[in-house]
Amino acid sequence: MARLRTTTLDPDIRLLAALADPTRLAIVRQLATDQETCACDFTACCDVGQPTVSHHLRVLREAGVVVSERRGNWIFYRLSPEVAGRLADIAGTLIPGGLIPAADLVARRRARQE
Repeated sequence: MARLRTTTLDPDIRLLAALADPTRLAIVRQLATDQETCACDFTACCDVGQPTVSHHLRVLREAGVVVSERRGNWIFYRLSPEVAGRLADIAGTLIPGGLIPAADLVARRRARQE
């Protein structure tokens, strides 16, 4: 499998590539649940060693998925406040014709049934 070079890609591709890895997705899911986690606590959710966790956290940080804060010897991570909006924007571009209000969908369904 070819290695994805994320240093020259557009931010949306970097975001999606960062989330496509099972270990990184597990980290993001833990952060979504716990809201903030020390880097040392990710080894339990991911079943990988600390050096591997550090690598995945760096990829997530560079893609803008997580933000970090050093507190003494520890680094705490949380999801970036913008990541959900960025994902929603990407998803919105994948809907043909744009978003359709729920009321319009109900009206269309009723019209077909008549």
